[in-house]
Amino acid sequence: MVAHKQTPPDPPFVFGRIAEGDCFADRDAERARLDANFAQLTNTIIVSPRRWGKSSLVERVSQDLIAAASDIHLCQIDLFTVRTEADFYAHLAQAVLEATLTKWDEWVDAVQTFMSHLRPSVSISADPGPDIRLNLDWHTAEQNPDDVLDLAENIAASRGLRLVVCIDEFQAIAGFTDTQAFQRKLRAHWQRHQHVCYCLYGSKRHMLLDIFANPEQPFYRFGDILALDKIANPTWGDFIAGRFAATGKSITPELGRTLAAAVDNHPYYVQQLAQQAWLRTTLVCRPELVDAALADLTDQLGLLFTGLAESLTRRQLGFLQAVLDGQPALSSQATLRAYDLGTSANVGRIRDALVNREIIDVEGGQIQILDPVFAHWLRTAYFTQR
Repeated sequence: MVAHKQTPPDPPFVFGRIAEGDCFADRDAERARLDANFAQLTNTIIVSPRRWGKSSLVERVSQDLIAAASDIHLCQIDLFTVRTEADFYAHLAQAVLEATLTKWDEWVDAVQTFMSHLRPSVSISADPGPDIRLNLDWHTAEQNPDDVLDLAENIAASRGLRLVVCIDEFQAIAGFTDTQAFQRKLRAHWQRHQHVCYCLYGSKRHMLLDIFANPEQPFYRFGDILALDKIANPTWGDFIAGRFAATGKSITPELGRTLAAAVDNHPYYVQQLAQQAWLRTTLVCRPELVDAALADLTDQLGLLFTGLAESLTRRQLGFLQAVLDGQPALSSQATLRAYDLGTSANVGRIRDALVNREIIDVEGGQIQILDPVFAHWLRTAYFTQR
């Protein structure tokens, strides 16, 4: 008799894509708040550095809510490739129609009823599968966008729906021509909607804060600002231990917490490092396996980090080294000399440049290097060789 080889279990950790089901870690308080906001159609802005799990949180809450309430529909838009106002209208209208309507005749009726001023048409393609597309002169829509901006509200009201419009990379609108006029236009329409709420988020925290928390901006106080914190270290310990156990392997919660702390409890990196440790574990994970996983992860990313370091100026690198060394007063004469930072005024310019490149974040006067593995690489590999 031929023995069949047993298929190894899939890794129980997820990074680089939406974390679903048991791979989604914690966020109970944020889930409850976002769930209530969506159910009550409260506009929400989610703010956090990149790769902290915003998209996974939105997806988890949306799916839970849709399963519990049949009248709620979810519309998802990603503005990552959107560069112009006309492109925005095209993405918005197509996504709203896809989220609320499923049949050809429904599409035709909706565009004739709610977008007749723009003389739209609808086409369908069966290759590789049925695909209904809205055809419109989007530059014409750019001149008269009312129908597009109110499309979600009009369809939701006519069909007795609640619609949640989730827009990722929303900060892209800051790059549009005459963005202030565009933002005033959006705000004027969206704030009147009664059957639709908007969940707006993106990967550039400082830009989003300028859009939504700056009193001089059109979107100031547009909705509830949900600032994501890192998942607490004890939570990571239990989560990692549970995911190991689900595949017949084990790691103590204590070692799980140590693993998470090694990457500063960064959600993306915790899942990635935990997967690397899991792959090295036969039955029981030991500290040396976690150390080896971290060393290998840092080495894998070394080429990327080298390119990033080479793109920085000498004084920007000196600033990062001072941050890693825990210097409390970056503008003091001693620090300026020790790290070759130039003048105290130059420190502010360096800080702003690094914030704009999303290398550091400044909150409550505290400076943090956003990528903890990059920080680890700088500390253990790059600065030791200088």
